[in-house]
Amino acid sequence: MREETGMDGTPYGIADAERDLRAALGQAPAGAVAGAWSASTMQAGYSDISGGYTDAAGLDVDAEPRNAFAAVEAAVSRLVEAGGAPFNRVEIRWTADRFPLSLLGRPGRVRVETSFDPGIVPRGPEDPAYEAAAAARHRFWEARGHRVCGYAAQDHHANIHGQTKWFGPHRRILLLRPAEGPREGAAEGAVLATDGLSTPWAGIPDPENGVACEVALRLPRGEAAETERVRLWTNILISLGDRVSDGYRVARDVEKHGAILFSRLPAECAPFEYVILAGAADGAAIPDLPFGSVPLLEAVPVTAAEVAGGDPDEAWEAGTARATLARRDRSAPL
Repeated sequence: MREETGMDGTPYGIADAERDLRAALGQAPAGAVAGAWSASTMQAGYSDISGGYTDAAGLDVDAEPRNAFAAVEAAVSRLVEAGGAPFNRVEIRWTADRFPLSLLGRPGRVRVETSFDPGIVPRGPEDPAYEAAAAARHRFWEARGHRVCGYAAQDHHANIHGQTKWFGPHRRILLLRPAEGPREGAAEGAVLATDGLSTPWAGIPDPENGVACEVALRLPRGEAAETERVRLWTNILISLGDRVSDGYRVARDVEKHGAILFSRLPAECAPFEYVILAGAADGAAIPDLPFGSVPLLEAVPVTAAEVAGGDPDEAWEAGTARATLARRDRSAPL
């Protein structure tokens, strides 16, 4: 890496950044008397800049904030490349010169401060949160009378560490079966379950269990051999997991409405044409994840006839979804 230096040949430092920013930020929009920007350095492929100019009343006045952002980004990059004490946060304050100096066209005053904030350090590939989340999910299923039989599928679009990416979960599906001598009322057939939607995101520091849910599906009965049905519904569940991930707050919508008509199914799933998402019938939640518990959702395949006559203008056609599930026997827990 090329070492950044200031005008006197010494490593580029705070004074150099303040000089450069004084010239750039001094080209302030009319009416601006102050400005404040906060920037984070590049971490796990992500950085951010926020802030802008304000007038005497404290109101935003900048119609083109990108110009100031570009200047701040350039100064921060040079400070990073110069090395020195580690930092990941830069705070910048600009103040216009007061009358009569302002009449001379002076660029104002700039103050730059760097700091290291451990609270914004992203989770890296070795963070124990990923394995802790997987272990919590396996304990949950084992406690419910299921044993984990390995993966029904693990899509290779997971990152090189086998963990999550921003808006890209594991895309891993577990095949679960009743344990020997299942407890009273336990579900009989195979169950498929997502195994990664509740894993904390990699590359960010936010205390979130991914998209805050996992989704299970009772393997529908059919004429095809079980191996073929597992393969089909595993791919369906991966796709549903992708949609849950993209929606981000789907678990909240399920909690709000009780059940939602979530997705249409491809032709090979006939006679089923839609999937309803609902909370597990027994209200199950997966505990002991790195940032608390998350609800278990159930994906319920339904036929077109079962949801006929619904109100397409209703959010998620929730009333139709609830009425359809009321006619189903979901007494056996997942």
